[in-house]
Amino acid sequence: MSIATPPALAPPVSGERIELASAIGAMSLYAARTPSTSAARPLLLIHSVNAAASAYEVKPLYDHYRASRPVYALDLPGFGTSARDDRIYSARLMTDAVQAAATAIRSRHSQTPIDALALSLSSEFLARAASEQPAAFHTLALISPSGFNRGAPFLGPSGSHRGMPWLHWLFSVPPWRQGFYNVLTSERSMRFFLAKTWGSKAIDEGLLQYDRQVAAQPGARHAPYSFVSGFLFSADVTRVYESLSMPVWMAHGDRGDFVDYRDEQRYRARPNWRFQQFSTGALPHFERLEEFVSAYDRFLEEAGAGAPDH
Repeated sequence: MSIATPPALAPPVSGERIELASAIGAMSLYAARTPSTSAARPLLLIHSVNAAASAYEVKPLYDHYRASRPVYALDLPGFGTSARDDRIYSARLMTDAVQAAATAIRSRHSQTPIDALALSLSSEFLARAASEQPAAFHTLALISPSGFNRGAPFLGPSGSHRGMPWLHWLFSVPPWRQGFYNVLTSERSMRFFLAKTWGSKAIDEGLLQYDRQVAAQPGARHAPYSFVSGFLFSADVTRVYESLSMPVWMAHGDRGDFVDYRDEQRYRARPNWRFQQFSTGALPHFERLEEFVSAYDRFLEEAGAGAPDH
């Protein structure tokens, strides 16, 4: 019996789809810009990493900011509408993807340094990209970032990761190869994990339904298997965070499974870091968009993130 091919995945956000061709594979970068916003500093939004991640996770922010500035949303390699090749996905590869997106955006905006915002584990990729190419980034926003919880500080050798090859191998052979992913991305499982993210059963139903479409795409399991086997987690991320020189905004919620930020105190005395806590789960922009963007805008104003000088 043949298996029906799932319908092509609809774009996670509106606007122009830019296909970035690079050594790490084809990636989708979505752009919303108009003549009236072209003089403003561009904003790059980067989704989190999970079993069915995509730029839909930043959709509320993308839709909000498109009226006032050029805004871009990236589907990381292996996720959303980007290429989903069968390979190990690493923190290095994801960092290269963020840098490729930043380069493409700056080429459209007179090489202006960009503002960039990332969710959860992708905060590590963004921080490393900015650490390596500080001139490309004007400010960073790290939302519910990893690397601050139990186990921190992470002071491993430069570029090291926490990958477990044996676990990745286990996921790559029958009968686990597709079966485990199918269980992980059933509607029941997805609803369960989103409730843990929200700290509530009042999840965003639109995100759930889009996640289900992402999970049905051919090759959707490859990047998540690298995630659950540890290859996307950096063993040196504390050093990376400590190296950041541009203004950094760290924000997170106070409920759900993502509330352990015990190592936050390490950065409290740093003059370029600012902190914000919301009475939400790990995706505060879904629950309290107006409050979130008001706080973020204050940070940007303090950082001088108005129209860039050319």
